[in-house]
Amino acid sequence: MQSLLDPAILFFVFGVVAGAVRSNLEIPPQISRFLSLYLLMALGLKGGFALAHSGLTAEVATTLACAVALALVVPIIGYQILKRLVGVFDATAIAATYGSVSAVSFITAVQYLETHAIPYGGHMAAAMALMESPAIILAVYFANQLRQLQASAGGVVVMGHGTAALGAPGLGGGSNFSLGKVLHESLTDGAQLLLIGAMLIGICTGDAGKAVMAPFSVDLFKGMLAFFLLDMGLMASRNMQKMKGASPWLVAYAILGPLAHASLALGLCSLLGIAPGNTGLLMVLAASASYIAVPAVLRYAVPEANPSLYFGMSLGITFPFNILIGIPLYMHVAGVVLG
Repeated sequence: MQSLLDPAILFFVFGVVAGAVRSNLEIPPQISRFLSLYLLMALGLKGGFALAHSGLTAEVATTLACAVALALVVPIIGYQILKRLVGVFDATAIAATYGSVSAVSFITAVQYLETHAIPYGGHMAAAMALMESPAIILAVYFANQLRQLQASAGGVVVMGHGTAALGAPGLGGGSNFSLGKVLHESLTDGAQLLLIGAMLIGICTGDAGKAVMAPFSVDLFKGMLAFFLLDMGLMASRNMQKMKGASPWLVAYAILGPLAHASLALGLCSLLGIAPGNTGLLMVLAASASYIAVPAVLRYAVPEANPSLYFGMSLGITFPFNILIGIPLYMHVAGVVLG
């Protein structure tokens, strides 16, 4: 209940309610874009200042290695499960969506830690950046393998609930989608570069830079996050409508999948002796699902998949679940197990 009474979370709930009653309340896209860039810049600066203070340690390397392992394991396991529930291309897209991360969920979790005075490492911003791209690369690989299977089978691919004809090879231009282009878009994405650049600037300027930038990266942060979560609440409410008529198994996966992914992160962190605050953030990252970077790439990389499924699941179900219930749950469990 304490987490629900946080002003930023209440603005998210307000946005969901406003969307549910079909209010004309709307945040202009340009402002929403500015807010997201501000949050990433502030987060990168905070992480850089913290890294400048602590330096690179064995725990930093261990945590980053754990983050990369999760970014590879989660989409691979997810695909094996999802292909039994939906078609293989939809399974690929959903697995990639849940294998990547949500920056807003991470930023909200960071704010939760700061509000409750729970220490965490500045390198966790780098962990988030590392976890975004592997799932996209795996999705392109899986999709290309499926298209080759389709071509060898004469345009027929075995689906999750039987067999379906998909037409000629290269349907929708997907087979011509370049892995190099995917890598370039993933590694040079503006938001990703801003996060990394701000973190490097924070490392270079250290405590002096922290003092100068405090009014920007600290004082304004909570209010900006509340404004952005209001917009996310409106978007989540509208995307909940896309899940009407969806398979109950997919709805269940949108909740149980993140819980399983967070449990996997907790197990790895327990084995590696990672601190509770960092463990909680890795649990949030593993449990989150991308609704910006991955869907934007998948529309071109895997055009055979249904966007309403992977976008509706991530933004309409998983994101609200993590913001309202998941984040405090993961932090509590991490504190109990590793505290």
